[in-house]
Amino acid sequence: MTKKERYEFVIDYFQKHLPEAETELDYEDPYELIVAVILSAQCTDKRVNMTTPAIFKRFPDVASLSKTDFDELFPFIKSISYPNNKTKHLIGMAKMVVEKFNGKIPMTVDELIELPGVGRKTANVITSVVDKQPNMAVDTHVFRLSKRIGLVSATANTPIAVERELIKNIPKELIHKAHHWLILHGRYICIARNPKCNLCGVRPACRYFSLNKGVLLNDNDKNHSSKKTTN
Repeated sequence: MTKKERYEFVIDYFQKHLPEAETELDYEDPYELIVAVILSAQCTDKRVNMTTPAIFKRFPDVASLSKTDFDELFPFIKSISYPNNKTKHLIGMAKMVVEKFNGKIPMTVDELIELPGVGRKTANVITSVVDKQPNMAVDTHVFRLSKRIGLVSATANTPIAVERELIKNIPKELIHKAHHWLILHGRYICIARNPKCNLCGVRPACRYFSLNKGVLLNDNDKNHSSKKTTN
């Protein structure tokens, strides 16, 4: 299968089976989204969604967040990974938004990455989710799936290299949605260890599956037999 055919298959599959893909982070506006995305680094969306309601109740907008200090904010996010750094990043982000961007979350990647705690991945998430800009955030799921399925070349060994290949090959109007396709598929089906190939509708186009089909199908048969014996 050529790369073009692989992209066509994968895109067609997700358009049919996951047409309304979107972030699993809970948010109401760009301010809430940027807070949630900063908190989500190396943390589950589930944990973030459990944490943000109290934050947004106490700090309902970027102005109120900009006026807090470390000791007041830290207790709200102490259950999140890397709470010290994220507390500092959130306060610094809010202060800069107020002072440099007139209290409005900027909506370009170049402006967003100026903010504390916001890297290229976070900026791509914000702009693609809020504004549907054709930006591709490459997190661990997107990076793993892109290489495993064969959407990017084996030499694409950095997030920016993967991002460029995906953007080059995915129709512009679908890029903001494709980001969520890959994340959700990686989160629930094509997991890092023991991917659920028996449940995967993408496997006819998957390079990893084609190379390991015999082993994977044999493992699936063993697991199925084991469950029968247990029952």
